[in-house]
Amino acid sequence: MIDRRLLAACAVFLLALLLPAFISGYGIRILNLALISAIAVIGLNFAFGYAGLITLAQAGFVGCGAYITAILSTTLGLSPWLSIPAAMVGAGVIAVVIGLPMLRLKGHYLALATLGFNVSFVIVATNWKSLMGGTDGISGIPALALPGWSLGTDHRYYYVVWVALAVATWCAWRIRNSHIGLAMIAVRDDEIATGAASVGVTRIKVQAFGLSAVYAGLAGALFAHMTNFVAPDDFALGHSIIYLAMLIIGGEGSILGAIAGAVIVTFMPELMRDLGTAYLIIFGGLMLLILIFLPKGLLSLAGIVGRRLKALSR
Repeated sequence: MIDRRLLAACAVFLLALLLPAFISGYGIRILNLALISAIAVIGLNFAFGYAGLITLAQAGFVGCGAYITAILSTTLGLSPWLSIPAAMVGAGVIAVVIGLPMLRLKGHYLALATLGFNVSFVIVATNWKSLMGGTDGISGIPALALPGWSLGTDHRYYYVVWVALAVATWCAWRIRNSHIGLAMIAVRDDEIATGAASVGVTRIKVQAFGLSAVYAGLAGALFAHMTNFVAPDDFALGHSIIYLAMLIIGGEGSILGAIAGAVIVTFMPELMRDLGTAYLIIFGGLMLLILIFLPKGLLSLAGIVGRRLKALSR
């Protein structure tokens, strides 16, 4: 029997193909940013949603991916199609290296450690001017292109991001239903019992952390080739907090929830632009209401409504 959630996801992705026909100008740029953020949030879901790791380093790993592809494609002249997978691998390796000692910490200690990594990344990017451009950043990052066909416009780039998100979602779904994904959830639910069952808890945590960084590296690389410029402020700690908010609003532990949360939070400032900074009050209130009444995120509304309708039909 085919999973209804899988059918719903396929329908949403197919409908998303038509969106550029109805959105133009600045709107398509914001939509691209939303889909790129969705990739980063799906990655965060491995660490926070599945393995239960409180991490505030996702923007730092996005920055790692962005700077790796920027340096490789500008300084070294490598093709963007090769620098993007290199950025993913590089971000994943960095996460594993720092994760081996860091993931022995738990709770708020781990959160502070990952926060420190994000802050340290911004400091290094700001001061390492010879390699990372300092506060001036790196400009002139080449846009993606196919033979005889540039993908530099926002409308064309949308389909690149759409394909990347579709593949990332499919891979995340496969991992979620594999023994690795089940082990991550087991660690989140009962770490002691999982360890007693001869499952390497630290190994599972490092895998979740590494996968999270690989997805972040992809998001950062796509961001760099879309904007053709990266700077340290693009990956500050505040962005990690926003990624976490996206996952909580959409629904932690849910791939579709991660995508929905990324789209909602990305578009919210644009839809409430007339309110100025007052939209932050609404955003904070929304977060509070979700935490109280919908701890599993906005996507859980569909299940609640479905159960209510089924109860009424009896």
